[in-house]
Amino acid sequence: MFVPLQIPPPPEVLRHLRDRVHEREITVEDLELLRLWVATGPRVPQAEPWFKRFPNFVLCGRGAVCTTILRAGQLPRGIEVF
Repeated sequence: MFVPLQIPPPPEVLRHLRDRVHEREITVEDLELLRLWVATGPRVPQAEPWFKRFPNFVLCGRGAVCTTILRAGQLPRGIEVF
């Protein structure tokens, strides 16, 4: 079963994601790609880990919540969403 992505994520997760954006050197252009994807109303696995690949990073989540951002070369776990 798939559920809508929770936007915005809970405050503590949002702080973590913000930190990862800075640490992983995610650009404004990368964030624009993320914004465009979010605007499509993506649905993600309800209780499973998942990930979405972008050219320069990988967004990871579990259920409706984004949980972290990986560098493009890091290996995500879970179900790939498109």
